[in-house]
Amino acid sequence: MTQPPPPAGAATLAFDVLIVGSGLAGLATALLLPSHLRIAILTKRTIEDGSSGWAQGGIAAVLAADDSFQAHIDDTLVAGAGLCDLAATRFTVENAPAAIDWLRQMGTRFTLHEGGLHLTREGGHSHRRIVHAADATGAAVQQTLIERVRAAPNIHVFQTHNLVDLILSDRHATTPTWPSRRCLGAYAFDESADEVQAFVAPHTVLCTGGAGKVYLYTSNPDTATGDGIAAAWRAGCRVANMEFIQFHPTCLYHPKAKSFLISEAVRGEGGRLLLPAAHGGRRFMPEHDPRAELAPRDVVARAIDFEMKKHGLDCVYLDISHQSPAFLQEHFPNILARCAELGIDITREPIPVVPAAHYTCGGVLTDLRARTDLAGLYAVGEASCTGLHGANRLASNSLLECLVFARAAVADIVAAPTAALPPVRPWDTSRVSDADEQVVIAHNWDELRRFMWDYVGIVRTDKRLERAARRIALLRTEILEFYRSFHLTRDLLELRNLVEVADLIVRSAQARHESRGLHYSLDHPHTLAEARPTVLDPAARARS
Repeated sequence: MTQPPPPAGAATLAFDVLIVGSGLAGLATALLLPSHLRIAILTKRTIEDGSSGWAQGGIAAVLAADDSFQAHIDDTLVAGAGLCDLAATRFTVENAPAAIDWLRQMGTRFTLHEGGLHLTREGGHSHRRIVHAADATGAAVQQTLIERVRAAPNIHVFQTHNLVDLILSDRHATTPTWPSRRCLGAYAFDESADEVQAFVAPHTVLCTGGAGKVYLYTSNPDTATGDGIAAAWRAGCRVANMEFIQFHPTCLYHPKAKSFLISEAVRGEGGRLLLPAAHGGRRFMPEHDPRAELAPRDVVARAIDFEMKKHGLDCVYLDISHQSPAFLQEHFPNILARCAELGIDITREPIPVVPAAHYTCGGVLTDLRARTDLAGLYAVGEASCTGLHGANRLASNSLLECLVFARAAVADIVAAPTAALPPVRPWDTSRVSDADEQVVIAHNWDELRRFMWDYVGIVRTDKRLERAARRIALLRTEILEFYRSFHLTRDLLELRNLVEVADLIVRSAQARHESRGLHYSLDHPHTLAEARPTVLDPAARARS
């Protein structure tokens, strides 16, 4: 249901479960929880916004007779460059068929073939195991679950509510003798009312997505600013593997197309990457990897980056024109239509593409029950680091992870004993004033995203990382001073989170003295014999 009005004069709003984020992770968590629980979903814009709805490819699950759990596990481990957690990978893969069944029970209409689910294949997969709804799977799933959430009387959606910070028992409870340190909920900035509201709940689930907007070019929506990762870090939770930022190799290159992906499935169905006609128009992927266009995304993105820099190109081309118009209309109707709007006929000509920041493989460290280091706090989806993705996410494992770990979080929440929470302090605005120079926020936002793209992109060096670290330190000081002094806005909150996430990415990258998966360093081109995750601990940083 739509957001209810706050009780008159109430300092806080109390719920049984607070979910921050309305993508697949958040909606699935809400719908899987028992209907007697009172649930709040906070979403920073509208319930329809977020990365999940943009997912084109699909959801990976072993459903074919010639496929196996072990094959899916092996493919995930290979893509993850030795860094995937085996237990998390097995747990996710083995629970995939049940996740697909649940989505179908919810009413999701996937593409069918001869009476069964149509399975396509994507880069890095050894079998056809991608369940999809044409080339707009995320949108189909999201719309189905949104309708279910809106019909659920126990689920309350608060739109235009931006996460400010988590409420902690040792910082914000009015009873300082509370027996254990735990999360009590979150403060959220309500844009429509221009005020900060306290949401209190014994269980808080971060489903805030990734941090693609820390880069200048990204396939992510504007909401992907790392809010949950930054908030959890500030609250004392460890984060892991933040250096592994996946760049989608094929984002449409066109001045009028913002963040439009050309699905991985286009290459899975035979799409070939070509140089421009002026450079021979030849296919180049076989020169970079024996799997050619079916290589994992990091390999393809680096190959495109290499060819663009070598030849001084603005883009390369992806050609699927050898397939019939009927095939393209059936499998890629949205890509066909969007390209046609821009004057590109993919049935006859190749698609101009460039890499773009796409997926944050690291995040808030969690266990197999989606629990973080902080009692009462869970993280599900792209904001988390379960260990599934390792050094590189295998295509179509991300929506799957949302579903599997949403169910895991719900199981832990239901089993947890209930206890009354202490009262919390309302948000204090007594020492802030209205900002007189909003241009400072816009300038810092642009500067941050540009140097992250230039210095911490697909290919990295020690010197580039040092330059980025120095600039982040300066920006961070300026932004935090601005945050403490002036009235909150969404832009200020997002900028505060982005600079925090940028710092985590750079420090993680500096700690890895090798090239592995998505982290490629010209100064450390070799891969070490032992794969170890990069774990950053805020407690250790505070002591240093």
